[in-house]
Amino acid sequence: MLRRAPIDKSEIKQILIRATNWVGDAVITLPALESVRKTFPNSRLTVLARPWVQAIYENHPAVDQVIPYPKGRNPGERLFQFHKVIKEARSQSFDLALLFQNAFEAALLTYLAGVKYRAGFNTDGRGFLLTHAVRRNAEILKQHQVEYYLYILRSLGWEAESKDPLLYVSARDTETVRKQLASQDINENDFILCLSPGAMYGPAKRWPPDRFAAVGDRAAAAWGAKVVIIGSTGEKEICEAVRRTMRYPGLNLAGQTSLGQVMALIALCRFFVTNDSGLMHVAAALNRPMVAVFGSTDPIATGPRSPKARLVRHALDCSPCFKPRCKRGFACMLGLGPDEVWDAMEKGVTL
Repeated sequence: MLRRAPIDKSEIKQILIRATNWVGDAVITLPALESVRKTFPNSRLTVLARPWVQAIYENHPAVDQVIPYPKGRNPGERLFQFHKVIKEARSQSFDLALLFQNAFEAALLTYLAGVKYRAGFNTDGRGFLLTHAVRRNAEILKQHQVEYYLYILRSLGWEAESKDPLLYVSARDTETVRKQLASQDINENDFILCLSPGAMYGPAKRWPPDRFAAVGDRAAAAWGAKVVIIGSTGEKEICEAVRRTMRYPGLNLAGQTSLGQVMALIALCRFFVTNDSGLMHVAAALNRPMVAVFGSTDPIATGPRSPKARLVRHALDCSPCFKPRCKRGFACMLGLGPDEVWDAMEKGVTL
């Protein structure tokens, strides 16, 4: 917990939140972000975020401003961006920084920017840079990560309601996606099935592409579904393997959409099938009917927070191992056939 005097809330006019760097983690922090807004209804709330997660915050009603923080392609560029953001933060005279990101750099940045109160977990050896360092205990690591970020606020003595993340999509991105689909003879009245066969963490989180293809074909045959396959630029090959293996037509949009646009696409879909990935959390926060396939990771900690989400998983003696690659035959994923996932889809769909 915390061993510091409480922060005087009457002093807090400008708040800076350092966002996490991964899409799924960023979505998971949204209940905590909303709790900050509720605690400080009249303060200005700014989020410092990497460009690839920026869209998660840009349309959120709790957020007043998003400051993009590019990573830089080399050490020189990274140092330049670091100093640029410090200068920007100093100019806005933030009273409070809440560090959802656990890195040392986040604490150093806000310290050098002169933020009076700096709060976050005392991870990565950064506790001495925080005015309010929260001790991370074993118990909080056993809970869902939504609770992990809420724990920071509770440790500061503030109310933080446990609830599911909720995302907001821009009208501009929605219109762009509608036009993109229409050019492929898909409209929003069609039954759109989105498949997300990638996972940035590693192959141990990925159900095989041919099995995604199999459930895509079943949905096309049974529901008349138009199948759209989505993922990042780095997942193009996996997504193309799904499209190529399908007997019915599929549209591969991997690498062709921004995060904001893929959020809009998922919001338009009627069903979503995914691995444990960032887009899984996006779909859950958009309350889409979905099936999530779990292998090496733990659904208790990182499962989708949505009443419309169904999980398919084989719990083995070695799972969850949290390893990016499997050295024991990949049984947790290979043991899951298309029939099991299709059964879960049929139970979750509304036709």
